[in-house]
Amino acid sequence: MRFKKEFDFVGVSKYFYTISIILTIVGIICLSVFGLNYGVDFRAGSNVDISTSKALTSAEVQPILKEIGIGEDASITPGDKRINIRFTEVLNEDQDHALKAAILKLDKTASFEINTVDTEMAKELGRNAIYAVLISCIGIIIYVGIRFEWRFALAAILALLHDAFMVITVFSIFRLEVDLIFITAVLTIIGYSINDTIVIFDRIRENLRFSKTKTHDDIVVLVNKSVNQMILRSLYTALTVFIAAFFLYLFGGESIKMFSLAMVIGLVFGAYSSIFIASPFWVLLKSKQKTQKASNPSKV
Repeated sequence: MRFKKEFDFVGVSKYFYTISIILTIVGIICLSVFGLNYGVDFRAGSNVDISTSKALTSAEVQPILKEIGIGEDASITPGDKRINIRFTEVLNEDQDHALKAAILKLDKTASFEINTVDTEMAKELGRNAIYAVLISCIGIIIYVGIRFEWRFALAAILALLHDAFMVITVFSIFRLEVDLIFITAVLTIIGYSINDTIVIFDRIRENLRFSKTKTHDDIVVLVNKSVNQMILRSLYTALTVFIAAFFLYLFGGESIKMFSLAMVIGLVFGAYSSIFIASPFWVLLKSKQKTQKASNPSKV
């Protein structure tokens, strides 16, 4: 399936490169200034989720925490018949019991879910998350390098790093919580992004077999033709997953809300980068190879 009119994706890529570079600079500044809002998974402390039969407010809970002596650095987030309290320190057994007893005085039907991470566990989780992302990227480089060639692999890695960084930037700007669910979402986005990019690269490789690409213009024509042939399939796939992730964000509940939001953001940037970042970047690398071959025919 393809557009009736051929669109010059490579020709307009310079504008999208500019947009991506600006967003990347904004992201670097935000991460340098604000950092990430790490959840209890990556920061030692206790996270208490309380389900209630009525809405509790911060004003009702704050005096309880002060009375127990654990409210100094606590972050209270009220919701609909639930309230979340995050402590930067690990609650001991006495504090745990005191908190539950005090909340039960406000609501006898309240139920508690307490997650605690100590300092060593938080460091280990952080290291494992970084390893997971790095190993995924290395695996993708090897896979694409074997299946295609290193120029495709480099362009694909650029696109997926772009997508992951954009999601991290949005979470940094809006101070959204980064936890293990977020890492799962980033790994899922990486997988989706590479799949979307590979679909277009596959068509480029297929068309490359039957084309004579001697100049930069020949390569541009080939890539534009390939993207035009695949763009509707790419957009339909992205839109389908986007709709599912969007409604999961709206109605899926608190436990998967951040996962769904990260997926929604990542899917948008994934479709964008496959078309406007990865393919034009491959054109740049391939054109450079043609230029070198023309200037040094004996060395290539």
